[in-house]
Amino acid sequence: MAHTFYDPRLAGRSLQYLKGVGERRAAALNKLGIHSLLDLLEHYPLRYLDFSNPRSFHEISDGENAVIKVKILTGPQRSLVRRGLTLYKVGLADSLGRPGYAVFFNSEYAAKSLVLGREYLLMGKVSVYRSYAEIASPEILPADTPCKIRPVYHQSAGISTKVIERLIAAQLDQLGEIKDPIPEPYRRQYGLCGLDFALRNIHFPESAEALESARHRLAFSELLTFQLAMSHLRKGLARDSTDSVPACDLKPFFDSLPFPLTGAQLKAIAEAGADLEKTVPMNRLLQGDVGSGKTVVAAALVYQTAMAGRQSALLAPTELLAIQHYNTMTRFLTPFGIGVALVTGKTTKKAREEIAAGLANGSIQLLVGTHAIFYREELRFSALSLAITDEQHRFGVRQRAALAQKGGHPHILVMSATPIPRTLALMLYGDLDISVLDELPAGRKKVITAVRQEDAREKVYDFIKKQLSEGRQAYIVCPAIEEGENGLKAAVSHYEEIARRFKGFKTALLHGKMHPAEKEEVMDGFASGEIQLLVSTTVIEVGIDQPNATVMMIENAERFGLAQLHQLRGRVGRGKHTSYCILMSEAEGGKSGSRLEMLANTTNGFVIADADLKMRGPGEFLGSRQSGAIAFKLAGVTGDIDSIRLAGQMAGQMAAQGLDERPPISLLIEDLIENITRNGLN
Repeated sequence: MAHTFYDPRLAGRSLQYLKGVGERRAAALNKLGIHSLLDLLEHYPLRYLDFSNPRSFHEISDGENAVIKVKILTGPQRSLVRRGLTLYKVGLADSLGRPGYAVFFNSEYAAKSLVLGREYLLMGKVSVYRSYAEIASPEILPADTPCKIRPVYHQSAGISTKVIERLIAAQLDQLGEIKDPIPEPYRRQYGLCGLDFALRNIHFPESAEALESARHRLAFSELLTFQLAMSHLRKGLARDSTDSVPACDLKPFFDSLPFPLTGAQLKAIAEAGADLEKTVPMNRLLQGDVGSGKTVVAAALVYQTAMAGRQSALLAPTELLAIQHYNTMTRFLTPFGIGVALVTGKTTKKAREEIAAGLANGSIQLLVGTHAIFYREELRFSALSLAITDEQHRFGVRQRAALAQKGGHPHILVMSATPIPRTLALMLYGDLDISVLDELPAGRKKVITAVRQEDAREKVYDFIKKQLSEGRQAYIVCPAIEEGENGLKAAVSHYEEIARRFKGFKTALLHGKMHPAEKEEVMDGFASGEIQLLVSTTVIEVGIDQPNATVMMIENAERFGLAQLHQLRGRVGRGKHTSYCILMSEAEGGKSGSRLEMLANTTNGFVIADADLKMRGPGEFLGSRQSGAIAFKLAGVTGDIDSIRLAGQMAGQMAAQGLDERPPISLLIEDLIENITRNGLN
């Protein structure tokens, strides 16, 4: 977990230092990831209750959620509604004297907390009657409380949000001013409030404006620290050394291809090829849209590496994708005498021993497999110079250390099929150089995309049947595996309906909970053409390449992100036949409808990524990096593109002046790099 700020007084202090925190309460806090006083102050509110704009009953519509200022007129009146349900009513009047009641269900304690004659702010659902009004189960705040915007925290069994609020308030009261890692001139230049102000107002805001200022500052701090840490990591990588892979004549390889390369592919090969010639390890992201031809770029680099007498490794996230890469690389490279081998979980011990021998004597120049390659002790390279992986298995520091044990510090190429706007990519992959494939190969057909409502389902089914009758294949993708969330098509139950509707066609079901042998049997059946219609979850998003599939029907399309829909659409349009993507949706107009229509009007993944970014902000993209050490507390929610850009700009200025080497910012960077080293980047 990355820290938003760092104070050595707090980092090493036990929770039991706090008054009112015993062993049991400390254990409950630990379950929330709170192990120190620093963790406690960084346990930022999940949301807020805003009591700052109270109204009177006559301003509120029946059934509206609102805040009212009241004076308590009577103590609670108890009545038994039915067995197990007791009602408590407290008499009150609003600021204009209109009578009403606060109503509590089975909560005598809450009712008795309202003291006769005192004024309170109550928040809840208001029912308006002719001569009085009621507010049900309200949130309560004494009217004289200075802070009218109250925090609500993640809580666990044994500790409530009220207790967490009280502990944080007590700690802030005891704490002197926190030293700000960002010097005042920088804060002034970039319009940032001070750290002490931000920390106090993120928990107990003086106003909505103060809360926004605090949230922006703390999110900015996370982005700044991350970019400074990436800069330090990059400098560390630059100190590593590796063997140079000299340039070679790539014309024989290019001439052997059954298609011409695009300008973007040639540029990416030139950029990465130049990196291979250096003795500083390459660390490059190859970012390309679905079908942009990343694999042939990787093959060209393997060719250059093999011509120099060096070895390469290509790592895939799944066995299916590893097999697909192996078949493709074999087709591209074996005509030149380049030995290609495959290692998966099913590779026998005898076969692994033969591969190990080939790696040792250099006859195997490319090993394709999953990350099991790291953990097979016998698989050691004699001359590893290039490691290629994809976005799902990015190389972090741990992976580089594992590779170093197997063959030094190789050049690294990360392939990503998720288009990310360049500004954001520089943030997410700050430790990588970036090459972009923004052209589709010649002959790649545009996928015709349409949004359809439920009333068009029969016509859609008829269209799919026509395609199947002409010898094509199709996918129907569901957002869920089994029944659960209301309104979502579940693959298991939907498959039964599809099998009935498509009698006469060979159908099959595929989802992530199936046994691996079952999944492989279905995938093999679809790849061979025996299975004509595949009902699936998003498990098909990567690893299936069937040029004969021409229809992709996606159920509840409004529930998917644009990037994921675009990835799914990329499973069709891979052959010579015109292909179609049908987005079934119940969203008519509005934000969801416009998103889907935008997707239907373009097949450019970078345009789609930009649109997704504008519509939903960078939270989804930043969130994709939050499964490991780099778990942003605030930046994924509040960070915008301008903040990312400005944080990068400030990071450059601070590094140039050596400020990143001074505490407390250096402590933050060291802490983050330690997390990255221990847990990797993903």
